[in-house]
Amino acid sequence: MKILFVVSEVLPFSKTGGLADVASALPAALAGLGHEVKVVTPAYASVRAAKPEPLGVPLSLSFPAGTFHSELLSVSHGPNHQVLFLAQDALYDRPGIYGEGPWPYADNALRYAFLSVGALSAAQALGFAPDIVHLNDWQTGLAALALLRGYGDTPLGRARSVFTLHNLAYQGWFPKEQMDVLGLPWELFTPDGLEFYDQLNFLKAGVVWADALTTVSPTYARDIQTPEGGEGLHGLLRERAGALTGILNGIDTTTWNPATDVHLPARFHAGDLAGKAECRRALLSRFGLPAEAEGPLFVCISRMAAQKGMDLVLEVMPGLLSRSNARLVVLGSGDPELETAFRVLASRFPGQVGLQLGYDESLSHLVEAGGDFFLMPSRFEPCGLNQMYSLAYGCVPVVRSVGGLSDTVVDLSQPDGTGIRFDAFSAPAFERAVERAMALHADSTALEAVRRRGMVRDFSWGRSARAYEALYRRLVGTT
Repeated sequence: MKILFVVSEVLPFSKTGGLADVASALPAALAGLGHEVKVVTPAYASVRAAKPEPLGVPLSLSFPAGTFHSELLSVSHGPNHQVLFLAQDALYDRPGIYGEGPWPYADNALRYAFLSVGALSAAQALGFAPDIVHLNDWQTGLAALALLRGYGDTPLGRARSVFTLHNLAYQGWFPKEQMDVLGLPWELFTPDGLEFYDQLNFLKAGVVWADALTTVSPTYARDIQTPEGGEGLHGLLRERAGALTGILNGIDTTTWNPATDVHLPARFHAGDLAGKAECRRALLSRFGLPAEAEGPLFVCISRMAAQKGMDLVLEVMPGLLSRSNARLVVLGSGDPELETAFRVLASRFPGQVGLQLGYDESLSHLVEAGGDFFLMPSRFEPCGLNQMYSLAYGCVPVVRSVGGLSDTVVDLSQPDGTGIRFDAFSAPAFERAVERAMALHADSTALEAVRRRGMVRDFSWGRSARAYEALYRRLVGTT
């Protein structure tokens, strides 16, 4: 099949979260199955380092806000896997991706309307007639509408669309006046269309007009059909339940493999965990924490946001650190108030807490390899990748039983347990889970057995890609 994959960020060219990981790994896995995949994404300032090749294919898109000229750039990952960049400096050549600091760019509606329509026009200009147009999150939601209304009489008209909901908390809400800026017909601004509480909603466009909907774990597919998890769209998602499938994300087991990881001072695998101890010492040394202490090392790599439950970490860990020789390493950034609170925690426990604000790819590998327990007490979690990285690296995850965390971590109460789960989003429930981790750490034989069970689980993208392939074939009527 020919697959056009449209997305707002792709590793290694751009990243703010797990979407970029998915946009790198899933197309690669689909190409590995023999499909021809073209990924279309903006040419942000960060893309320049990759030195993409100009294709000499100009594009011009007109909106009421003006006509925008673009060119296509390309990086090839193999004969079946090409990443295309929409180069439009006025829209994308900026320091940030979606904004700077906590402030989104004021013209994000136009920027991602341009991506949505530009990706379809790029395929048309290249003579690429896809069987499937796979769209991802709110930034590409308008493409589902554009495909039906603007390209029906072109070779793209036969394509079927798939819209993946990676995180329903981010929907692309804009003032309704943007309808005029983008040239969207006002007859579509209805409760059954683009309107959402008197605002324009990009994600809703994808939910309404895509042929099929997917989300990134089976449990999250159920969660978003409830008032608690549906972020206001639960009714619409229940109406479209027949078109909705939960397909668990995978991880890149080439990049995330402790037996071959180039970022680690020592390698290890389920049959020989000796190298993990060396990684632990290296991690503690990196943060200036004493290596000789025998207590457990808790780690956390996270966006500092309410979704991730970082407030629970701040509420529970001071008491644990005060009464034990446990240590904590945190890597992440986000909410300025949470960043400040973690700085205070690190200064209060200088020999027990290591903190680095920001994102560091190499360090994130060392954190997973060196940690004993990974903390992920999320309020909600569509899929999550870090708990799967943790399992692969023998870092036992401590997670809340929501979304993809429920689908990937088996509680220690089960014979095949790989981690520790808790249900209620509360400090007492999280504290009990952390105490269970402390007890497990005290039993080295049991801890090693749990680590080995997690490390042999299969979370490769091959499994996920085959599930997407089956969905695509159902849509286009092939077997």
